[in-house]
Amino acid sequence: MAAHPIVEYTSEASWAMIEDKFSPFAKETLTKVIKFLEDEILPAVQVAHAQMPQESAKRWQTIIPVVEDLKAKAKKQGLWNLFLSKSHYPEHGVPLTNLEYAVMAEVLAHAGHIGPESMNCAAPDTGNMEVLARYGSPEQQQKWLLPLLNGEIRSAFAMTERHVASSDATNIQTSIRQEGNDIIINGHKWYISGAGDPRTKVHLVMGKSDPSNKNSYNQQSVVIVPADASGVKVIRPMHVFGYDDAPEGHCEIIYDNVRVPLSNLVLGWGRGFEIIQGRLGPGRIHHCMRSIGVAQASLNLLLRRVSDPSRKTFGKLLYEHGTVIADIAKSRAEIEAARLLVLSAAQQIDKHKAKGALKEIGIAKFVVPSMALTVVDRAIQCFGAEGVSQDTELASRWAQLRTLRIADGPDAVHIQQVGQRELKRVPGLTKKAHEIKKKEESLMQKYGVKAHL
Repeated sequence: MAAHPIVEYTSEASWAMIEDKFSPFAKETLTKVIKFLEDEILPAVQVAHAQMPQESAKRWQTIIPVVEDLKAKAKKQGLWNLFLSKSHYPEHGVPLTNLEYAVMAEVLAHAGHIGPESMNCAAPDTGNMEVLARYGSPEQQQKWLLPLLNGEIRSAFAMTERHVASSDATNIQTSIRQEGNDIIINGHKWYISGAGDPRTKVHLVMGKSDPSNKNSYNQQSVVIVPADASGVKVIRPMHVFGYDDAPEGHCEIIYDNVRVPLSNLVLGWGRGFEIIQGRLGPGRIHHCMRSIGVAQASLNLLLRRVSDPSRKTFGKLLYEHGTVIADIAKSRAEIEAARLLVLSAAQQIDKHKAKGALKEIGIAKFVVPSMALTVVDRAIQCFGAEGVSQDTELASRWAQLRTLRIADGPDAVHIQQVGQRELKRVPGLTKKAHEIKKKEESLMQKYGVKAHL
């Protein structure tokens, strides 16, 4: 029996562990995703770059024709909104689990951001669609979710603030207050992904609505803000290691007395933390699986480079040098280990939802981006000067992955939370150790022996 084509993108061992957890529909969809990637998306990547205008102003007003064509083809083949699991979102989702989609996310990452966008699976839209699908009112879903699901518009999620330590979201200072039948928003945000895109029509804004609440986790709310609302001022695109990521961008925004109707409140007053936890759990796993795809694609580039007969150094092919062969082996091992972490977290989300998988999600979030960074760095080293140039994707990949160690919660926060969860095991471990000690003492009395330690 022929191996599933996924083994070319993961490994036989990884696929063997999860194959029986894939439904027939998921296997068929995964096969279609791989074929679409190879036949349609990968050949279009350089075309998309060429269609991107170089003039600064035009770069922020462009729609890339080849990507739009890919979207139409993907939608026609049913390869659309694959991230939205029907088990969690019965009305709008597709019959895929988080585990099944996680593997597809890895595959799509081989084409960079064009892969996910071609199938309407790109951040921040994915997380925003999940928020609206889970927490949005019927009216909010009709007005904003359906156009997002159809790929007619894009969106932004505005949480991070310029003058605030936003790694602790309780610090957020943007004011959200009710005035009659309206909500008034005042705040200063930055690094808001997607806000520069002319297709972005809606922002989900998190701010402080009840600063005097004794529970700091009940002080925040999330509000829907149309991108063209009066008082929404996009100040500038922020650069990430020199990249402005036009036309989506990561923008600095001021919300200056923005007024929206009370019906734009999501879920209810003080429910902001509940919303972002529901949003970020699956999103972090999608980021991690895409990171593994980036690492795998970079290892593939490395392998081709070090086997290129025109690239001999000191009379040897690059791979014939010991340090290079060691880097290949380490990269393979690290990718395999990281993938298992993410698949485990995705399966926990399927079983217990995001709240029941916080430990697994946290571990994956601080392990995987660092792993992928290391693999990309090894590939850059093998490419030499070309590796840091615009002639390969490696420099851009490195910048995006380094940013991911900060985005969706910095490493230090996830490490702290995982460590605290581990410490909660101490009482149980102590109790078990005492029970074993008593049995040990009983056995010593029985056999008349004394402990050596």
